[in-house]
Amino acid sequence: MSGVLAAVTTLVLVALAGHVAGRAGVLHVEDRHALARIVFSVAMPALLFATVAGSDPRDLFSGVLIAHTAGLLAAALLYLVPSLLRRRGSEETVIGTLSVSYVNVGNLGIPLTGYVLGDVTVVAPVLLLQLLIMSPVAFLVLDGRRHGHSGWPPGWLAGMFRNPLIVATLLGLAVALWDVSVPEFVLHPVELIAGAAVPLALLAYGLSLGASGSALPPSVSPAHVAFVTMLKVVVHPLVAGLVGWGILGLEGTTLLAATLLAALPTAQNVHAVALRYGSAEPLARAAVLATTVAAVPVLVLASALLA
Repeated sequence: MSGVLAAVTTLVLVALAGHVAGRAGVLHVEDRHALARIVFSVAMPALLFATVAGSDPRDLFSGVLIAHTAGLLAAALLYLVPSLLRRRGSEETVIGTLSVSYVNVGNLGIPLTGYVLGDVTVVAPVLLLQLLIMSPVAFLVLDGRRHGHSGWPPGWLAGMFRNPLIVATLLGLAVALWDVSVPEFVLHPVELIAGAAVPLALLAYGLSLGASGSALPPSVSPAHVAFVTMLKVVVHPLVAGLVGWGILGLEGTTLLAATLLAALPTAQNVHAVALRYGSAEPLARAAVLATTVAAVPVLVLASALLA
């Protein structure tokens, strides 16, 4: 329990610092857009490159990954189908789908698994899934809508290679696959910039809480946020745990890892992406806050039952 609370408290305090800075006039609400651009175009690409380049591509295939993927597909489909039936815009649908499936594995999953399991390597498969598959697909759709790309090459491929996150991920994967040794004078500055990605994203999120005077803007339905929260912190971990235990035969710390990673809240990166594309930012903001609060008792309960 202490590990869960410590990890969540760290996130909340950094975001709160951004909110306080905004209220005190040190930063302005409009500055969140500049911070989001820095995160999206500089800091996050550096983090993705450093993370993927230092990973083992073989970690993509594991029982934890299969269970996690089953849970995210269930949550994503349960959001996607009603969203399409209601004819929501494609950009809002992408942000909403990410909100129920893209977990905060980088800056919450790593400390959480370290505290609770004593092993952070279990986050690698989920992290690579999000970086190498989920993010590129989402960016292809968002860039396609923004630039009017209606099909595959050359339009969509051109959009893909204009996206710094996708380019950084592909470069990191190339380094990992071919076991390229990156010189230290190149890697160290990249790692230094990468260290700014998480705190800057959290500061931008804290600033955004003052954008409409409340965490839940009038443009976002409470029922919509409640639905997103239920899918993220209940359906996702429940399906992942059941698949891991009943179908894959996972047990012990492996089953606990699959359940905990699925129960993580929406990543603040989803909010940064929404800011960057100017799409469904209020929904992403509310989803990050609501799922972070709701995930705490779920994480504690999962740890108590499965530890």
